[in-house]
Amino acid sequence: MQATDLIDIQEDILPEIAYTAHSDVPLVEKKHPTDTTLIRVGDTIIGGEKIVVMAGPCAVESMEQIMLAARSIKAEGAPILRGGAYKPRTSPYSFQGLGIQGLKILAEARNRTGLPIVTEIIDPQLVEVVASYADILQIGARNMQNFSLLKAVGKVKNPIMLKRGLMSTIQEFLNAAEYILSEGNPNVILCERGIRTFETYTRNTLDISAVPILKQLTHLPIFVDPSHATGIRELILPVSRAAIAAGADGIIVEVHPNPAEAMSDGAQSLDLQDFSAFMKGIKPIVYAMDRTL
Repeated sequence: MQATDLIDIQEDILPEIAYTAHSDVPLVEKKHPTDTTLIRVGDTIIGGEKIVVMAGPCAVESMEQIMLAARSIKAEGAPILRGGAYKPRTSPYSFQGLGIQGLKILAEARNRTGLPIVTEIIDPQLVEVVASYADILQIGARNMQNFSLLKAVGKVKNPIMLKRGLMSTIQEFLNAAEYILSEGNPNVILCERGIRTFETYTRNTLDISAVPILKQLTHLPIFVDPSHATGIRELILPVSRAAIAAGADGIIVEVHPNPAEAMSDGAQSLDLQDFSAFMKGIKPIVYAMDRTL
């Protein structure tokens, strides 16, 4: 066999390999380059032409705080409100969230503004309760391989936002998503939020290459969380621009009416004025990518 013959053979099989290398995740993998999952949340389609921005505080602290954030993000065009009622924290002495009261506050904010809500679920036993309040359930980075939790959210109808684990490979990330789909829930959003490396300047290291890689490997929508990826509010806009340019379908960002007094993640939260500038700042990249906002 000539070397040129080998090159021809490789060129013939490479496109097929690109879409069969991850056959251990048959429900998650992209079978065809145009395969795309669209997820409807209220009036919003995730995974389509629109870049979807989910915004709000890291933690629900009060009705006043949530309503200030909700009205502001809605006015700026963000269609989904984020807020944590249950907070898995590194320290047992840190604010752990308001629990069921936080869920009730979020639900009331939805009633008043019409914004669907996304909130984190940390306990398999609470899945049905949280699902009865929230529109989207979030699996945080620390729980990406909590297989009991993945199976539990796979049994509900709510869309699931699955965040990449702190030290997880892309293959492990896809396998975690496969757990959810294999239980019957096809509506999964993958979220790259930075991984732990030797770098300490930022909170985590954003793996921007994960966005186009995941776009090649899976039909699921891809989001980026610039707040947790960097931990620095001044980096949120440039990182979000890069994520959209790389092909992300949306951004989930922390916004607080008064970050200096936030009970968690104040340093990585935008205030209401910053968020207005953020929405204006991503528009040129959104339009350059032939997307809408």
